[in-house]
Amino acid sequence: MKKEVVAHRNPKSPISEVFRTLRTNIQFMNVNKKLKALLITSTFPGEGKSWVTANLAVTFAQAGKKVMLIDSDMRKGRQYAIFGLAPKPGLSNFLSQTEIDEKGELTEDISSYIQSTEIENLYVMTAGSVPPNPSELLVSGQMVTLLDELKNFCDIIIIDGTPSELVTDSVILSRIVDTTIIVTAHKITKKDALDRVIKRIKNVGGKIAGVVINKVPISMKKYGEKYYQYGDNSNSDKKNMKRQSLKNIEKLNKSAKDSETIPKTKENNLEKVSKDEKKELPKSFQNKSKMEANEPSLDKTNDILKQINSYLDSEKKKL
Repeated sequence: MKKEVVAHRNPKSPISEVFRTLRTNIQFMNVNKKLKALLITSTFPGEGKSWVTANLAVTFAQAGKKVMLIDSDMRKGRQYAIFGLAPKPGLSNFLSQTEIDEKGELTEDISSYIQSTEIENLYVMTAGSVPPNPSELLVSGQMVTLLDELKNFCDIIIIDGTPSELVTDSVILSRIVDTTIIVTAHKITKKDALDRVIKRIKNVGGKIAGVVINKVPISMKKYGEKYYQYGDNSNSDKKNMKRQSLKNIEKLNKSAKDSETIPKTKENNLEKVSKDEKKELPKSFQNKSKMEANEPSLDKTNDILKQINSYLDSEKKKL
């Protein structure tokens, strides 16, 4: 099995979560349990149609549904390579060799053309040999009867179709399936091409469930901020909590140190303000303040005055 099957190789990855979201949306559409056959097509090759089909089938199987994946691209089918299966016998071999009897049943045994995968509940019918008339085989009564038989065997049938802008195979199949999903590629698929495919499917009576936009570039860092993995991550969670606690302690210590330095800073600021104010005072006031600082105390001055007065009085008496 190739690494393309991300939903199986790495079920906890963000990409796998996107496929589970797609599966959930399809299940919500199927409220009345009428959706049994789902066709997936695209406009042109290279838009990721087969990759989306394979991973979507895996997510349905992981949810406990019995899934049948049919590769109807009998020209360039890839599902056998994705899941590591034998390329034939497959769909083309079954449709070309089987017939419908008088009871309306298929003469060939379907199980001979179905292969199991290493994923539980997931079965694949590969495209088979390249036939000269794939479109005629798909429009035959055998194809309709095959889908009816498989609906009794499994919960959902997912069909990997052909690009609808190149050949009409998928447009033909859209008539006999319950609904269709169109896969497009970001900045690759042309809007005009998508509009043409939608019109062709609707013109033949097919139903369209929606459009999947593939190959959208996204920053993994940004994705990681929004995505949460669920599972046995207790050790990593404890480490993260410990790191966060250490960071909080460092912040508290820093704030405590800052609070200790606040009074000193205030005093320095006050001293600076007083010095600045003093500088702004007139010189006369500054000199006066210096003289006042050098003057003796009031009591000492009074003593000196008393001594002077007593001396004057004594001199007056002598006269």
